[in-house]
Amino acid sequence: MVRMENHLGIIEISQEYFSYLVGNAVQSCYGVVGMVRSGARQGLRSIFTRRAHADDGVHVHSDGDRLVIDVHIAVVYGMNISAISRSIVNKVRYTVEEATGLEVRKVNVFVDQMKAD
Repeated sequence: MVRMENHLGIIEISQEYFSYLVGNAVQSCYGVVGMVRSGARQGLRSIFTRRAHADDGVHVHSDGDRLVIDVHIAVVYGMNISAISRSIVNKVRYTVEEATGLEVRKVNVFVDQMKAD
Protein backbone atom coordinates (compact mmCIF):
# COMPACT_ATOMS: atom_id res chain seq x y z
CA MET A 1 0.00 0.00 0.00
CA VAL A 2 1.39 3.38 -1.01
CA ARG A 3 0.20 5.96 1.51
CA MET A 4 0.71 9.66 1.00
CA GLU A 5 -0.64 12.69 2.82
CA ASN A 6 -1.26 16.10 1.27
CA HIS A 7 -3.35 19.21 1.99
CA LEU A 8 -6.53 17.40 0.89
CA GLY A 9 -6.06 14.40 3.18
CA ILE A 10 -4.61 10.88 3.03
CA ILE A 11 -4.23 9.02 -0.27
CA GLU A 12 -3.89 5.24 -0.23
CA ILE A 13 -3.33 3.32 -3.45
CA SER A 14 -2.58 -0.39 -3.53
CA GLN A 15 0.81 -1.71 -4.57
CA GLU A 16 -0.91 -4.01 -7.07
CA TYR A 17 -2.54 -1.08 -8.90
CA PHE A 18 0.79 0.71 -9.32
CA SER A 19 2.52 -2.48 -10.37
CA TYR A 20 -0.04 -3.25 -13.09
CA LEU A 21 -0.05 0.37 -14.28
CA VAL A 22 3.74 0.52 -14.51
CA GLY A 23 4.08 -3.01 -15.92
CA ASN A 24 1.71 -2.30 -18.79
CA ALA A 25 3.43 1.02 -19.57
CA VAL A 26 6.89 -0.60 -19.63
CA GLN A 27 5.87 -3.55 -21.78
CA SER A 28 4.50 -1.18 -24.44
CA CYS A 29 7.93 0.47 -24.88
CA TYR A 30 9.98 -0.42 -27.97
CA GLY A 31 12.87 -2.81 -27.31
CA VAL A 32 11.44 -4.34 -24.12
CA VAL A 33 11.03 -8.10 -24.44
CA GLY A 34 9.47 -8.57 -21.02
CA MET A 35 9.65 -8.03 -17.34
CA VAL A 36 12.02 -9.96 -15.05
CA ARG A 37 10.75 -11.17 -11.70
CA SER A 38 12.42 -9.54 -8.72
CA GLY A 39 12.12 -10.19 -5.02
CA ALA A 40 11.08 -13.18 -2.97
CA ARG A 41 7.32 -12.65 -3.34
CA GLN A 42 7.41 -12.66 -7.13
CA GLY A 43 9.80 -15.62 -7.14
CA LEU A 44 7.52 -17.72 -4.94
CA ARG A 45 4.47 -16.76 -6.97
CA SER A 46 6.21 -17.88 -10.17
CA ILE A 47 6.84 -21.33 -8.68
CA PHE A 48 3.14 -21.84 -8.02
CA THR A 49 1.51 -20.19 -11.04
CA ARG A 50 4.07 -20.62 -13.85
CA ARG A 51 2.68 -17.71 -15.85
CA ALA A 52 3.68 -14.11 -16.35
CA HIS A 53 1.96 -11.35 -14.39
CA ALA A 54 1.75 -7.66 -15.31
CA ASP A 55 3.44 -6.68 -12.05
CA ASP A 56 6.52 -8.89 -12.48
CA GLY A 57 9.68 -6.85 -11.99
CA VAL A 58 7.97 -3.74 -10.59
CA HIS A 59 8.37 -2.25 -7.13
CA VAL A 60 6.81 1.08 -6.09
CA HIS A 61 7.42 2.86 -2.79
CA SER A 62 6.97 6.38 -1.49
CA ASP A 63 9.79 8.73 -0.59
CA GLY A 64 8.18 11.52 1.38
CA ASP A 65 5.42 12.88 -0.82
CA ARG A 66 6.81 11.46 -4.09
CA LEU A 67 7.11 7.97 -5.60
CA VAL A 68 10.19 5.91 -6.41
CA ILE A 69 9.67 3.15 -8.99
CA ASP A 70 12.04 0.22 -9.66
CA VAL A 71 11.63 -1.70 -12.92
CA HIS A 72 13.47 -4.92 -13.88
CA ILE A 73 13.37 -5.66 -17.63
CA ALA A 74 14.68 -7.86 -20.42
CA VAL A 75 15.66 -6.12 -23.67
CA VAL A 76 16.33 -7.18 -27.25
CA TYR A 77 20.00 -7.92 -27.93
CA GLY A 78 21.67 -5.17 -29.97
CA MET A 79 19.31 -2.36 -28.99
CA ASN A 80 20.50 0.90 -27.49
CA ILE A 81 19.93 0.34 -23.78
CA SER A 82 20.26 4.02 -22.95
CA ALA A 83 17.50 4.97 -25.41
CA ILE A 84 15.24 2.20 -24.11
CA SER A 85 15.82 3.32 -20.51
CA ARG A 86 15.04 6.97 -21.31
CA SER A 87 11.87 5.91 -23.09
CA ILE A 88 10.77 3.80 -20.11
CA VAL A 89 11.49 6.58 -17.60
CA ASN A 90 9.48 9.13 -19.60
CA LYS A 91 6.55 6.77 -20.28
CA VAL A 92 6.31 5.52 -16.69
CA ARG A 93 6.58 9.01 -15.22
CA TYR A 94 3.88 10.36 -17.55
CA THR A 95 1.54 7.37 -17.10
CA VAL A 96 1.71 7.35 -13.29
CA GLU A 97 1.39 11.12 -12.90
CA GLU A 98 -1.57 11.28 -15.30
CA ALA A 99 -3.38 8.29 -13.76
CA THR A 100 -2.87 9.15 -10.10
CA GLY A 101 -1.89 12.82 -9.85
CA LEU A 102 1.07 11.83 -7.67
CA GLU A 103 4.57 13.07 -8.46
CA VAL A 104 7.23 10.54 -9.46
CA ARG A 105 10.62 11.35 -7.91
CA LYS A 106 12.67 8.67 -9.62
CA VAL A 107 12.33 5.72 -12.00
CA ASN A 108 15.15 3.16 -11.69
CA VAL A 109 15.52 0.85 -14.71
CA PHE A 110 17.46 -2.38 -14.19
CA VAL A 111 18.32 -4.39 -17.32
CA ASP A 112 18.53 -7.94 -15.99
CA GLN A 113 18.44 -9.91 -19.25
CA MET A 114 19.16 -9.58 -22.95
CA LYS A 115 17.33 -11.84 -25.37
CA ALA A 116 17.87 -12.52 -29.04
CA ASP A 117 14.94 -11.48 -31.22
